Amino acid sequence: MDSIFITGTAGAGKSLLTSKIVQWYNDNKAFAITLNLDPGVIELPYSPDVDIRNYVNIQQLMSDYGLGPNGSLIMAADLVATKMDDLQREVDMLNPDYVVVDTAGQMELFVYRNSGPYFVSNFKSDNKANVFTLDGALISNPMNYVSIGLLAASIRMRLKISQVDVITKKDLIMQEVRNILKWSSSRVTLEEAIDSDTQYERSTADYRILSKDILQALYRIGVIHSPILYSSMTMDGMVNLTGALSRIFTRGEQTYD
Repeated sequence: MDSIFITGTAGAGKSLLTSKIVQWYNDNKAFAITLNLDPGVIELPYSPDVDIRNYVNIQQLMSDYGLGPNGSLIMAADLVATKMDDLQREVDMLNPDYVVVDTAGQMELFVYRNSGPYFVSNFKSDNKANVFTLDGALISNPMNYVSIGLLAASIRMRLKISQVDVITKKDLIMQEVRNILKWSSSRVTLEEAIDSDTQYERSTADYRILSKDILQALYRIGVIHSPILYSSMTMDGMVNLTGALSRIFTRGEQTYD
């Protein structure tokens, strides 16, 4: 069994991507299941095969401990790790080829608290990978692109597993796609784009320097990678995404029983 964790910025479409990945694997004769790790979600675009909400109840936490919505979400995020054995047992009983793990909508609750990395490290599976999703609308200029690259590197360092970076909502950024492909293919091209960006005034010169310094550091330590452009509407990019996961799990040898 291989585990695919779905993380990313709020509103990037993590849950929808989760459902599409499972659909793709099942359509291609693999057995994939969903594991919902977001105890605060109300509606999902899929019916979870294993669901943390069966073990952690946000409303009950608010009532029992006198917490507000934010406090209960933080407490629930920490409780997820205490229910790992129960979730593991349910997943193992289903015996899937792939388990796609839909993490909390508020990325920081899963990634930056100790419970998230603990869950990733101790959840038992043959191989693990993280799919970091980001809303394509956030990449409006070169400096934003570098900022997102820094965030992606931060997630990679926190979870300490192989990662595939995915830009979602490709349909909404068709005018920017050509620039994104250029930026992702060459550090020099991206630095030139930062210098020539006319959206910012001269007063932001320090930010240009900072962006280029960050970019150079990310390339130097080898944690910045070309993102995959993906559309949940057309499934365009899914072959590239699952191909990248295949290279992580089986070095490109995709086999199904």
